[in-house]
Amino acid sequence: MKPVLIAVLSVIAVSLFALTGFADETQRETQGESAFNEHCMACHPGGNNIFDSSKTLHKKDLDAHNIKTTDDIVNIMRNPGPQMTQFSKDDIPDNVAKEIAEYILKNMK
Repeated sequence: MKPVLIAVLSVIAVSLFALTGFADETQRETQGESAFNEHCMACHPGGNNIFDSSKTLHKKDLDAHNIKTTDDIVNIMRNPGPQMTQFSKDDIPDNVAKEIAEYILKNMK
């Protein structure tokens, strides 16, 4: 009986751990989307760029400009080109900026 109880408890523990990780990832995605909508959507509706159509958030344009990682996107948010608003760490904290970047990389195809 004891080995069966240990096996059942182990399965429950692993399942709870997996669900918690999934919930955290889903929450980060939702927060990333929400922050994107708040700070970025006005100039990047649907991942486009209202000022420069060659600098969209779609994968082909990100790749063309060697933007491949969350750090690349956060760096642009902190040090943008002349037409983009600069977002300081006070405007968008690093953890939120990374959530936005993750959202862009996962959702803008």
